[in-house]
Amino acid sequence: MAFNKRSTAEQVTKGVDLSGKTVLVTGCNSGIGTETLRVLAMRGAHVIGTARTLEKAEDTCSSVTGTTTPIACELTDHDSIRAAAENIGSTFEKLDIVVCNAGIMALPKFEMVYGMEKQFMTNHIGHFLLVNLLMDKITAAPAARVVNVSSAAHLRPPKGGIDFENLNHGEGYTAFSAYGRSKLANVLFTKQLAKHFEGTPHTANSLHPGVIATNLGRHMNPVIGILFGVFIFWAMKNIAQGAATNCYLAAHPDLEGVTGKYYSDCKEDKPLPLANDEALAERLWLESEKIIADIADQ
Repeated sequence: MAFNKRSTAEQVTKGVDLSGKTVLVTGCNSGIGTETLRVLAMRGAHVIGTARTLEKAEDTCSSVTGTTTPIACELTDHDSIRAAAENIGSTFEKLDIVVCNAGIMALPKFEMVYGMEKQFMTNHIGHFLLVNLLMDKITAAPAARVVNVSSAAHLRPPKGGIDFENLNHGEGYTAFSAYGRSKLANVLFTKQLAKHFEGTPHTANSLHPGVIATNLGRHMNPVIGILFGVFIFWAMKNIAQGAATNCYLAAHPDLEGVTGKYYSDCKEDKPLPLANDEALAERLWLESEKIIADIADQ
């Protein structure tokens, strides 16, 4: 069956039985993260929902029907990420599906975490660390799926895509360019992860969920926020529609064995040409490992 922009998360998973599968959804406490958790739990999966605080994760997990486990995971705090990974690793034997959904968008002023730009550190490095810490649980599944929520914003990154030399001083910082860089990093990470999975049944894919009225834009400059709101009114999806591509990539049988692709509206789409740059993807992986190692040494 063909799905489209108006398909909902429930519609794209109709008839799918996820009984016996363990799923991890980051950023479960709002927007499409909550809907992704709800629908995958409704389809029978045991869903681990992470949020910045345990209280937020607990509130969300207790609000849905199905089997869920709340865990705190603050993606700007590597100690929190490591604690979450240790908790998950000691509790679950495998992870069949990982949906890297959490993120921040369009910080109006240049902010840093561990000495580097905050959106890049949150949206990319945080998930990069979490996925790699859980890799043994992912590969323990019969055919695991990693789903990275990117954005069409990846089409407008800084010049060169990932300006590695500018992550720590914010030269020429603009909110959406920095956001675009972090979202391009999501796609490049997906491409390289798919390469790491070559020869196995495991897959990695990324997606643009669409323009959705969520609290993702809470950090925006008010003027930009108004303009963004006008665009949202014209083009937006509701939450159920926004979570559809998440759930399609996570659970639909059509995606079995499909890897290294970029999707929007539940269809394969073309990412920025730079997203197919294998050398850039490999460099991002190596630079990400170095960033994490340097933070661990602090």
